Amino acid sequence: MSSRLFQSVVHQMRDSIDRTVGVLDGTFSVVACSDLGRIGEMHEVNAADTSQPETFTKGSYTYKPFGSPQHHEFVIFVEGTDLQAARYASLLAVSLASVKQYYDEKYDRANFVKNVILDNILPGDIYLKARELHFNNDVTHVVLLIRIIFRNDVSSYEVLQNLFPDKTKDFVININETDIALVKEIKPGIETKDLEKLARSIVDTLSGEFYTHSVVGIGTAVDNIKDLARSYKEAQMSLEVGKVFDNEKPIITYDHLGIARLIYQLPTTLCDTFLREIFKRGSIEALDQETLFTIQRFFENSLNVSETSRKLFVHRNTLVYRLEKIKKLTGLDLREFDHAIVFKIALMVKKYLTANPVKY
Repeated sequence: MSSRLFQSVVHQMRDSIDRTVGVLDGTFSVVACSDLGRIGEMHEVNAADTSQPETFTKGSYTYKPFGSPQHHEFVIFVEGTDLQAARYASLLAVSLASVKQYYDEKYDRANFVKNVILDNILPGDIYLKARELHFNNDVTHVVLLIRIIFRNDVSSYEVLQNLFPDKTKDFVININETDIALVKEIKPGIETKDLEKLARSIVDTLSGEFYTHSVVGIGTAVDNIKDLARSYKEAQMSLEVGKVFDNEKPIITYDHLGIARLIYQLPTTLCDTFLREIFKRGSIEALDQETLFTIQRFFENSLNVSETSRKLFVHRNTLVYRLEKIKKLTGLDLREFDHAIVFKIALMVKKYLTANPVKY
């Protein structure tokens, strides 16, 4: 990649410098040159010649090593051995060193962040690498995980990169064929609704302009770079839990998972035992869709019989009859708070087991 960057700069300077100029790599092979036909040629210089940063001449060329202070990975060469050639070599070395540093920092930062969120870097190395890359550790970040459900020929990764062009603050990372992580720098104290608004804009842009269906999981905001991995895992869990309990929602926030987060982490055998102990065999299956819909509305209206009957457009006595029927089938009276909690959890456990059957 550095070779292409160097070639771009050398090509732009070709008309300004009336000499052949180019770049040698560590093997002293030409990797970029104003004369394209020279690429691949070898120059008769050696490691001893390039061990110092000063310009030197050899044959009909002036050379100038550049790269990191510890190791000069590349060498500028300019046709001629006069003072003007030395000036050209020095100017090109400064320009190409700056280009390389910018590219390396941008690329390495993204790769560094990817390794952090995927736990591919030792905790003790995180801060050392962050300082080396001048990564600002005094800011707040959050991880949004975008999962592509249906796509067309448009690259969702490129779309997201264009949506978040500031590569020094926001990092768009391709995780696999379906998942793209956005590590976003945010202001301290930002509210969850603001993050959901951002996620909504991503979903709407992908859907409205590129006909790509997606869902977004949002982790919690973190103030420390080493906690990015936790935010990523939370975003990941948000998508997995949402797929089971809120499969119609395109945006799932870790902070709003509630008890579903706990149920999702329980062994399926334990969940199956819980249902068997709470209900008689087949009692949940005996509840038809109309009854389940009534239960859902009853919970949504805080166990208020009058309000629920009004929302369902039924007489209060009709709702009471239905609740008595549920009590007879399950042994739980939903008008009692403790029974309602057990029933609510049981329904969620049943949904979890449907998505993750017990394996004996």
